Amino acid sequence: MLVSTRSTFLVRRAVGSGVLVPRRHYTISTDEDSPIKITNENADFGKIAILSFNRPKAKHSISKGLLDELHTYIKSLATKDPALAEVRALILTSTTSDAFCAGADLKERRTFTQHDTDSFLHKLNGTLTMIEELHIPTISAIDGIALGGGLEVALSTDFRVLGSNALVGLPETRLAIVPGAGGTVRLPRVIGYSRALDLILTGRRVEPAEALQLGLANRVATTGALDEAITFARTICAGGPLAILAAKSAVRGASPEWEKVAYKDVVRSKDKFEALDAFANKRKPVFKGE
Repeated sequence: MLVSTRSTFLVRRAVGSGVLVPRRHYTISTDEDSPIKITNENADFGKIAILSFNRPKAKHSISKGLLDELHTYIKSLATKDPALAEVRALILTSTTSDAFCAGADLKERRTFTQHDTDSFLHKLNGTLTMIEELHIPTISAIDGIALGGGLEVALSTDFRVLGSNALVGLPETRLAIVPGAGGTVRLPRVIGYSRALDLILTGRRVEPAEALQLGLANRVATTGALDEAITFARTICAGGPLAILAAKSAVRGASPEWEKVAYKDVVRSKDKFEALDAFANKRKPVFKGE
């Protein structure tokens, strides 16, 4: 395990079933070939899950195996698996600093039939939509390249933190194709139509300073992205658990009606009264998500 001090989730196959299932605090220190690795960091009132892509020889490109395991874990979060109840934020990253995700595994793609390609894209798009719609805050910590599908993965999260060596882009038009995993939809939402069209039509790569200026990056780390992303996530998790979830829901709803619903859900919560009491007594609140 690359970070031995963190408790670990690994997606594994249930004995005799062939079915991928998430295991809480399940560690296989000798299994360096799992395409994803998931570790926990402590945060106020819960945990931060860190999902690391782990295909270093392929620049963490998205293979069928990686996608299958990513889909399984994200679905467990999306359906609020009780085993993951403590997870208050999710960070996507990789196990090496040279690449976040290089996009599709083009070597594997060469062996695909048209049916294989269609099935893969359907599952990839479904998985990224699940990430986008997760109830908890999500952050991509990007070191090295995040190109094509790699950037599309990052665009499905709420926030992006870039390391000093990050390089991002959608180069598909240089390969005579177009982004196929939500890039043409999510990039304009994040940075605006004209800027997004610039990046998509030119296929050019963007460095951290420009990414921050464009609004593509929320933070730029002086060195590696993961530590900055963890700090960011911990800052978020210091807020009331119910309030964080309600606020994200309200912003995604983007209407006064959604805001009213979110406010109504939290205004009578125990956490709200705890916050008022803590403020009055000049102490740190202890939230329980109630």
